[in-house]
Amino acid sequence: MRGFITTSDDTMYNGLYGILPRQYIATELFERVEVQRGASAMLNGAAPSGGNAGGTINLLPKRAGNEPLREVTLGYGQGDQGKVAVDVSDRFGSDDAIGVRFNAAYQDGDSAIDDESSTLGLAALGLDYRGDQYRLSADLGWQDNKLSETRPSVNLGGVSSVPNAPDGSKNWAQPWTYSDEEDVFGTIRGEYDFTDNITAYGAYGVRSGEEENSLATLTVNNVDGAGTIYRFDNSRKDLVQSAELGLRGKWQTGEVAHNWVLAADLYDQEEKGAFAYDFGNQLATNFYRPTDYTEVPFTSTAIFGGNLDDPKLTNKKQFQSFALADTISLFNDKLKTTVGVRHQNIKTTSYDYNTQAKTASYDESAWTPSVGIIYQPTMDWSVYGNYIESLAPGKRAPLTNDNEAVTNGGQNLDPYVSEQTELGVKYDNGMIGSSLALFRTDEPRAYINNSNTFTAAGENRHQGVELTVFGSPSENMRLNAGVTYLSAKQKDTGDSALDGNRVIGVPTLQSNVNLEYDLAAVEGLTLTGDIIHTGSRYSDNANTLKVDGYTTLDLGARYRTMLAGQDVTLKGMVTNVTGEDYWQSVGGYSDAGYLNAGEPTALKVSATFDF
Repeated sequence: MRGFITTSDDTMYNGLYGILPRQYIATELFERVEVQRGASAMLNGAAPSGGNAGGTINLLPKRAGNEPLREVTLGYGQGDQGKVAVDVSDRFGSDDAIGVRFNAAYQDGDSAIDDESSTLGLAALGLDYRGDQYRLSADLGWQDNKLSETRPSVNLGGVSSVPNAPDGSKNWAQPWTYSDEEDVFGTIRGEYDFTDNITAYGAYGVRSGEEENSLATLTVNNVDGAGTIYRFDNSRKDLVQSAELGLRGKWQTGEVAHNWVLAADLYDQEEKGAFAYDFGNQLATNFYRPTDYTEVPFTSTAIFGGNLDDPKLTNKKQFQSFALADTISLFNDKLKTTVGVRHQNIKTTSYDYNTQAKTASYDESAWTPSVGIIYQPTMDWSVYGNYIESLAPGKRAPLTNDNEAVTNGGQNLDPYVSEQTELGVKYDNGMIGSSLALFRTDEPRAYINNSNTFTAAGENRHQGVELTVFGSPSENMRLNAGVTYLSAKQKDTGDSALDGNRVIGVPTLQSNVNLEYDLAAVEGLTLTGDIIHTGSRYSDNANTLKVDGYTTLDLGARYRTMLAGQDVTLKGMVTNVTGEDYWQSVGGYSDAGYLNAGEPTALKVSATFDF
């Protein structure tokens, strides 16, 4: 968002960081997705993995509605991918105060990418209680995700130009590669109204996760797609606890209304890990014409960190913070000013994979202020401006770079602060809405220097304009669209050849359109479509490796009908209708970035039966 990477590690679950699975988050677990654009340290605290300078995603668990729910969904995807899911809920007790919702899914089979397959199992239970003076909720989730021959990213090493994107269905993963992740997680949350004007709230969440991977990332050194792979295995265990406690209230002083919040947050993570990589044993291949190898044993050149079967403690993170904010309303709520500040303490410690000796640590605190102003001349229009910061632990150094070990691999840099200013205007008449924002965010820059050390120098300055349109232009049409023009430049790097260059992976222009249209001629039939455009990007800091932009089109339909007296919803979608071959995303730490290929044309269908 806004040119910054937002990772699954930094996605919130019902307001808490770190509770969701890291690598893949199944959509069946959630009722609603909230997207908060811009920095948010004062609002949410520091993100665990150092992201969210451009925005934060909060996923809300499913809750029992006022009406009973009984749904079974059967799905099929191109490549022989089958799926079955159940979603049931009901309310009980006096005034239906107690709610129960359970959903589960199982998915298995090949994808539209050659030889790629996955197996997904999940289950979630959501409970809630609606009292006159207090509200309680609890959620328990389990997710087991197993991937086989997942198509890896492509590193660029020593090429003079970016190779053309391969056919979207092409796969250069080795047949022995896999990635398994299993997580158990849960939260509890409660609110209590002391008076009509004062409410206390609190939440606690915990996650236990395990991961195992055997991978072979391709480094391309020729525009004809030729390159090399080496085996990289790793295992990881996480124990994460996250909590918040607070008071919110309101009071009136003459013509001035106050809405205040006092909050405290805690985040604690223990990470156990082990790895083994063998870049001394390079195997030749080509992503246009891949060469498959049988399982490759580690050679005498392999480097081991810890025991893959019994990973030990490698990183600890402890975040503690408290925040105070007040929204002051004047002129019958036409003018609102929010002033807030958060004091954040970040403590991280890194340990040697083998000896468990401390290799790096810091214990730092910082104040992150925020101020925002909104003026509403009418009910439909509002004008706003804000200043806010994003505080994060330092990014972690990768273990390898261009087939060489990074000197401080696995260690975290010092914490850093991103600063954001924004001005905007919004319009919403209840049917159609739009917003226009001008923003600038300065984030400290992390990269791998000529000594193969991960370090921080200078900053990445992202400034641009963002336009969104949403709503229902007519009764049978729903629209959600946006376009962003972004200038993301490297500043004060200490290298005059880099200053002013574009940031790796950030396009100047990015836009999307999502449209739904209810066809009047066929009752219950809705046509859907998505158009996504991403402009050209660079995959290196020197801006010599340019990656072409792309535009994709997805088309689908949804049909609600009755079968044997039961409600049935049939859905179908064709992704990448035009068969575009493209590099979907670009990222990187140093002079040579990495590429991820886009998805091929694929058909997905499902039927949901409501009993």
